[in-house]
Amino acid sequence: MPDLLLEIGCEEIPARMISNAQAELQQRVTDLLKRERLGTAGKITALDTPRRLAILAESVPAAQPDLIEQITGPAVSVAFKDGQPGPPAHAFAKKAGISVDQLARVTTAKGEYLSARITRQGRPVSEVLAELLPREIATLYWPKSMYWRRPGERFVRPVRWIVAMLDGEIVPLDVFGVRAGNESRGHRILSNGTVKIPRAGAAYMDALKSAYVLGRDARQQHIRKALDAATRAIPGARWREDKSLLETVVNLTEFPSVILGNFDREFLDLPEEVLVTVMRDHQKYFAIEDGKSKLLPHFLAVLNTDADRDGLIRHGNERVLRARFNDAGFFWQTDQKISLLDRLELLKNVTFQKDLGSYHQKTLRVQRLCGWLSQILRLSGREVRPGVVHKAVCLAKTDLTTELVKEFTDLQGIVGGLYARVQPLDPGLPKVTRLLIADAIYDQYKPESVEDSVPRSVEGAVLSIGDKADTIAGMFALGLIPSGSKDPFALRRQANGIVKIIAEHKLAFRLTELMQDARCGYQGSEAEQKFKNPDYVGSVNAFLRERVEFYLRDVRGFSYDVVNAVLAAGWDDLVDAIARAEAVAAMRSSTDFESISVAFKRIKNILQQAAENKRAVADAIQPNLLSEPAERELAEQVPEAAKQVEALRSQKDYRQALAAISSLRPRVDKFFDKVMVMVDDDAVRANRLALLQNLLREFSTIADFSEIVTEGKV
Repeated sequence: MPDLLLEIGCEEIPARMISNAQAELQQRVTDLLKRERLGTAGKITALDTPRRLAILAESVPAAQPDLIEQITGPAVSVAFKDGQPGPPAHAFAKKAGISVDQLARVTTAKGEYLSARITRQGRPVSEVLAELLPREIATLYWPKSMYWRRPGERFVRPVRWIVAMLDGEIVPLDVFGVRAGNESRGHRILSNGTVKIPRAGAAYMDALKSAYVLGRDARQQHIRKALDAATRAIPGARWREDKSLLETVVNLTEFPSVILGNFDREFLDLPEEVLVTVMRDHQKYFAIEDGKSKLLPHFLAVLNTDADRDGLIRHGNERVLRARFNDAGFFWQTDQKISLLDRLELLKNVTFQKDLGSYHQKTLRVQRLCGWLSQILRLSGREVRPGVVHKAVCLAKTDLTTELVKEFTDLQGIVGGLYARVQPLDPGLPKVTRLLIADAIYDQYKPESVEDSVPRSVEGAVLSIGDKADTIAGMFALGLIPSGSKDPFALRRQANGIVKIIAEHKLAFRLTELMQDARCGYQGSEAEQKFKNPDYVGSVNAFLRERVEFYLRDVRGFSYDVVNAVLAAGWDDLVDAIARAEAVAAMRSSTDFESISVAFKRIKNILQQAAENKRAVADAIQPNLLSEPAERELAEQVPEAAKQVEALRSQKDYRQALAAISSLRPRVDKFFDKVMVMVDDDAVRANRLALLQNLLREFSTIADFSEIVTEGKV
């Protein structure tokens, strides 16, 4: 069984697009092989560099296996007239590739039909791949694509070469006018250009390595070792770990090396956030710090070449960085001439979203919303400083008018927090209050991912939630709802942020009320006249429930059935939902809990079948109709247990509440063992259904136990 190699060579691909494209290509090739009955006996691996995407599939079948099919044709009554085959019979035989006398007959529920057993001969793998691979390559998704040949042909960058091989044989495919061969290309600078691939498999990797092209893992390991080695030149120093930057430089290089550069110590007077952003985002440099995590006047640059023996590259990088730092220092000094308070009016000229107005209007909406959130927290007994929240909201977006943010857009929010630290803001404002305001502004965009930390203070949490909720409400009201992989306004990320903040700060906010009040902020505005979503409440609630489910399952690690059970009993109060999930997860392994879960599943099925068959359920339980001892015992126990569960639930003691519910197991088991629910007597049946419905309603406020998966039980 031959190995398959596919390599797409092109001009340099943007670093941010490589990983997703490589994963998609690997999945497409895997799916293609399975779909065409060419599943590999080995593994499928990927290789990518800035100039290539490659797939290696081990042990691919040389040809498709023959496929035997049984096909059904016309009815015998139609195909035969007077016992002789007519045109329909001949046409079906021709289609099947056999003679009429080889046709069989099958009897179905609709009558007797003609049938034929045909064998479809498998095609050689080379023929299949030559036909289908070009379409898979051409339909790869790219955030941005280029036209460079014919209208309608698009790819991220012009394709310059294709390698497609089965062991040592070339697969004759054509992609964008480029015919596949066995010649790849090595490092743009260090190699001699083309490199011949002797065969698919390990020989491919060896050939690339000889041409100064390393695989992803090898490049990352090489970069880490080089960063460590360069940093050792500075006693007591270490390079600052940056996972995102490391992935970027891996995607920018094929044969990397590292150089150590320096900058003037006077630049350390600028805020560290500014210096690191310039180095990381603009120059792709790693920062260097001492043992106390304090920035040092050095940097590390990753090169896509083997060395900088004469120091020319280092000198050029130092010169560029010096100019960037000088710009940042100039912008910092220039921005101090206008205070953040004076910049609030300037927000009237900064557009938030074309249909939702300016950032000044957004600020007024968020102020109102955050005032309401602060009041909720105070009523719940949580300490919060509404004055700090109000001032932080007022100044939160003013840094969008600063020169530093215009130059370094990734610093929005951070710059506002830094400026609030050094500006007086209000005469007589205590320093501690000013720092609280500054911290809230600084953290307003947190968390930017599920791995990111939440705002440090409650005031910062309120600002962040209010800002995100206002954005989500406006976008959903306009009908700009995320769908599939499309989320241009990052609404999922912002909703994830709201959920994470509420969960980690344990805030007493109800998500549905939050979004309803955020929507009220647009009432009477020009933006409201452009709203197009008639089902705002339904769509935004479904969206937030999905985010809560994601948080509980993927971030907190609860199993899917625990999450389903808890959310079925309510998801609006997130802190409460987490507490219930923790209790269910802790109790689910007990025997009584498993058994009561099975019983609740059975109860739910009985009630559902009764509803489908239009069987009446009594409005209230009639004691005189409880004829069996088992049903009387259960009816007597339910109110007592319900009272106990409600008392424990009001104290948020969900584990004990679940234990109390589980204690009903003997009586529930006895009921199902001794009592027939669906009897012929309408009144008795309705009464027993009411008993089950009452049981289900009383004890499903913590979780829907019927959602719990129980192994080996029905």
